[in-house]
Amino acid sequence: MLDLARAVAAGAEDIRLVALPDDKLPAADAIVSVGHVLNYLSDEPSIWRALFAIADALRPGGVLAIDLCDLEWAAARQDAPGFGQVEDDWAIVTQYAVPSPNHFVREITTFLRNEDGSWCRDDERHDNVLIDTGLVPAFLQENEIEAAVEASFGEERLPVGLRAVVGHKRPDRTLAPMSAEKVS
Repeated sequence: MLDLARAVAAGAEDIRLVALPDDKLPAADAIVSVGHVLNYLSDEPSIWRALFAIADALRPGGVLAIDLCDLEWAAARQDAPGFGQVEDDWAIVTQYAVPSPNHFVREITTFLRNEDGSWCRDDERHDNVLIDTGLVPAFLQENEIEAAVEASFGEERLPVGLRAVVGHKRPDRTLAPMSAEKVS
């Protein structure tokens, strides 16, 4: 992905790998993230530190558009049955678990038929930490970002429990940013 970014944005500054929540992000005019990537962090404080890093990196007037899984994500899938589908050259089996109200696990096993007729198996585990997204706008506001939690980025609604967080950084810097350590 870094090679692709360098090729597409050849004149862009500072294209490098960063790891949230602890790496400092370079200053940005826009921060966009889909696929609820912050929910893959190890715990809720890490998500709040990542949101602080995002708020800190966004330039005045900059735009924010990310998605996050709310606590409703797990509640809506508490008793969801597993899923399976088999086709001629592939198969998928997915199981879901909700170990706690703020933790959702998706285990996916895929099978792909090789050219020689044998099968290749791949196993994935997706652990997601969920947060009360209703708290995000106030946190971002204390960090100079006017944001709202929405059901979608546009007209097509996101799945139940997945929220769009959209906003912009205030052009004036009248408030001192809240420290990430204040959120636990």
